Amino acid sequence: MDRRHLLKTSLAGLVGLGSATRASVAQTASAPLMDRPPALVPIRAHPDRIYDIKCCLRPFRTKGFNLSVEQIGDATVIHNYGHYGSGWCLSWGSADMQVQKAMSHSPKRIAVIGSGIIGLTSALVAQRAGAQVTIYTRELLPRTRSYRANGVWGPGTVALASEAPANLGEVWEKMVRTSWKYFRPYMGMAGDPIAWVDHYTLSDTPFDAAPPPLPPMANGEERPVFYDMGNRAADIDSTPQVLTPDVNPFPVPYATRATKMFWNFSEYGHLLNTEFFERGGKIVIRDFHSPAELAHLPEKVIINCPGYAAHDWWKDKAMVPVRGQTEWLIPQPEVKYGLTYRNVECRSKSDGIMVIAIGQGQFVKSWKNSNEIPDRAEAEGAVRVVQDLFSRFQARPA
Repeated sequence: MDRRHLLKTSLAGLVGLGSATRASVAQTASAPLMDRPPALVPIRAHPDRIYDIKCCLRPFRTKGFNLSVEQIGDATVIHNYGHYGSGWCLSWGSADMQVQKAMSHSPKRIAVIGSGIIGLTSALVAQRAGAQVTIYTRELLPRTRSYRANGVWGPGTVALASEAPANLGEVWEKMVRTSWKYFRPYMGMAGDPIAWVDHYTLSDTPFDAAPPPLPPMANGEERPVFYDMGNRAADIDSTPQVLTPDVNPFPVPYATRATKMFWNFSEYGHLLNTEFFERGGKIVIRDFHSPAELAHLPEKVIINCPGYAAHDWWKDKAMVPVRGQTEWLIPQPEVKYGLTYRNVECRSKSDGIMVIAIGQGQFVKSWKNSNEIPDRAEAEGAVRVVQDLFSRFQARPA
């Protein structure tokens, strides 16, 4: 899958963070009518149209996601965290696995810790299995780190190659395929909670050209080597199509097009929260400081979905922060595509044009970086890349 190819070359998790692969694209000598891009509306990419900058910490776990079970007093705790930048993609599959473990104890009531996308889907799967669910959380979904992600389909690596368990690939693939089935009912719904658009990957140099040298890691640190998922579940993704000069609408010599799925967080999150409350779910605002506190909850089966907070709360030192930042331009609902160009990715969503800096240099700055303060200079720099592209853009007639 193309995002996994990106991640395994040390662009890991600049998540959710898809980018079309530079290999295995379908060569097209002359595109038939059905494969020709439609007339495209240019993106109004100007720094003064930035209306929001969001930062998050992707919960990378060097050993891969934590799906273990442990006892805290008389409470059974089923862990469900450490999905890196793939939380939105793996959410339902991971929830399905962990709820099965929870339900094996035949509980009437289940507690879920955390209301990010992993916690919320875990709560819903538990409700659908017949349990009464209470979510204990510090913040509601719109204020979680999940809500500050990229939100595009492209599940990637979740562990270091040297620390990954032997069965990681098989477990990951099961999560991917299970999640995909759960997403299907949300497609085509009013408001487009899950939507599809064409995504163009653009380049000034041939896609098969040798990549530039990798920039050094900060402080002379050794570059992390990520677990390679290979081609598992690659059949889910569409194959990028090379656009020949006669159909390439962009002012660059090399371009591919693929169709990508993404989430509109407001609409999708509203649907999930609505179902949770309609099924009798309760939310308790609470901040935990020690795992021992879980033993005092009335629920004795607990699904623990704290995301990166597990680093401090659970003292899980396998957790590594990877900073991510997205900048948001004023919405353009008439723009119905996304693109990647010069290490910047953008995508039109219901609540704005999402722009994010990716690439080798960005990874170096993001790895082990726990700073969640918005960087205006980074935001404007990314937007100016898109601005430069469209300053040379000449729309083709419809």
